Amino acid sequence: MAFEVFEVAVQMVGALREPLIVVERRDPDLARQVRRAAASVALNIGEGRRRTGKDRIHLWRVAAGSADEVASALRVAEAFGYLNGAGAGAALKLCDRVLAMLWRLTH
Repeated sequence: MAFEVFEVAVQMVGALREPLIVVERRDPDLARQVRRAAASVALNIGEGRRRTGKDRIHLWRVAAGSADEVASALRVAEAFGYLNGAGAGAALKLCDRVLAMLWRLTH
């Protein structure tokens, strides 16, 4: 499961490429925050794969927090009118999938 969730996280990062171009034009700070959070998801999942015990679970929980941050930021971008639902839809679906996979890994 951990390897699969990493691959889905990388897909999520890829799905953010186009929406972030749009957000960057209107709100560079929000775009930077989304990029950092998205990178954190994949990097913490990857690091957690090589850890054991509670350390592994901690890193996956951090990844889940970052995935939730990505989803929240996309919703904020929609609320500000930077994105429409379709613009962020694929990334939000992948965020939800990552969050579900991480929940199973941490519970």
